[in-house]
Order: sequence, then C-alpha cells, then structure tokens
Amino acid sequence: PDPGPIIVEQLSAQLTAMLLVSLRIAPVFAFAPPFTLLRVPALIRLLMSLGIAIWLVGTWPDLTLDRITPEANLITLALRELMIGGAISLTLQLAFAAILWAGQVLDIQAGFGLAMIADPTTNAQMPLAGTVFIYAGAAIFFATGAPYDLLALWAQGLQTLPVGYSGAAPDMAALTAFLGSLFAMALGLVAVVMLVLFLLDMAIAFMSRTLPQMNVMLFGFQVKSMAMLLTLPVAMALSAGVFVRLIRLAFTSAP
Repeated sequence: PDPGPIIVEQLSAQLTAMLLVSLRIAPVFAFAPPFTLLRVPALIRLLMSLGIAIWLVGTWPDLTLDRITPEANLITLALRELMIGGAISLTLQLAFAAILWAGQVLDIQAGFGLAMIADPTTNAQMPLAGTVFIYAGAAIFFATGAPYDLLALWAQGLQTLPVGYSGAAPDMAALTAFLGSLFAMALGLVAVVMLVLFLLDMAIAFMSRTLPQMNVMLFGFQVKSMAMLLTLPVAMALSAGVFVRLIRLAFTSAP
C-alpha cells in the first residue's frame, strides 16, 4: 500500500495532539503572572507553548496521541484542555493577586491610597508597594526554580488528566481554603511594615490629644512615608520564605 496517506494521517494526528496539549499551556504564558509582567512578544509565548506541547506529546504518546480517536469531538477536547490550562493559570493569578492586594493595603495605611504608578508592561495602574512586592515575587519565582516545578505540574497533570479525560466538578472547599491561605500569607509579607505604621498611628494619635495646635495630619503623613521607605527593604528581606511558600502553595493547590 502507498505509505503517503498513512504518513499524512500520522502527521495530522500528531499536530492535533500537539495543538490540544498546547491549550493547557498557553493560558499560563498569556494570562498568569509572572509571565504577564515581562515584555515578551505574543509569538514567543505561542512558540514556547507549542515547544512544551511537542515535548509532552513526544514523551507520553499513550496519554496524548493514542487517546485521540476519529470519533472524538475535537471541540469538546479543546474546551477540556483549555479548562485545565485556565485552572493552572488561575492559581498563579490568585497568588500574585494576593501579593498585590497586600501591597495595596500597605499603601492605604501609609497614606498612598490615591497614588498609583503606570506599569508599562501591563498598561495598568498599580499601587506603589504592591508593584514592588509583585516584581519581587516574580524575581523569586525565576530564582528558585519555580519554572521547573511548572513543567513538572504540566507533566503530572497530563498523567492524572490525559487528553480526553472526563470532566469532574471542582472542589469548592479546597478552593476556599486555598484563597484563605493565600491572603493570610500575603499579609505576612507586609506584617513588619504594618506593625511599624500601626505604632506610629498610635503615637500620632496621642500627640494629637496633647498638642492639638500641631498639624498632625501633615506630620503623620511625612513620618509614615519615611517609616515605610525604611522598613520596606527589611520586610522584603525577611519575607523571602513567604514568597516561596506562596508560589509552592499555588502549585500544590492546582490539582
């Protein structure tokens, strides 16, 4: 028999498997921090997704290529793969959103609630301390080998949920516990600075009672601004372990 149609059919099946698997990878590069904090062209993100998909399909053909049958609905398979990619992307988004929220809480306490900076990468308004912490988290993400953990998560996810898996209902209790742990850890990032600012607020409040003629509001804003600038590097140095735990929690909670 002519091997031409057989080769074309095999190449078509491999291309289909590669595109399906890339749907569980592309949402992370497209929507999840810290990859969205970097100025990377969309074509490079797409090529990275396809490259990792080729590796997964070539390593585990029994979990990808062999599970695509002629009777399978490709639209249904694509939606399921996109759901997996969205779930992994959501865990990273929530982790970095908790960091950004903690920084914004710190800005409000220090009196910078109305001060925002323009992030040229995301084209969005970002809080001052939140921007510092979220980029610090991105630096720790790449410095601690988290991209390798992400590759391991994709590989393990393919073994647990191969192409063509049957959908399952999400565990809302696990999601609620995950959110609670994230935001509690995020407050730990700025706990030192928040404690210093709280003590300053108490001291300024006592001064306003004993020295009512003094412009306490203007004085307090200046003092708290300087205190925040002095304690922020200390807080970041002491909270490196919290950053790592936040990232690890995102990876372990993705399943």
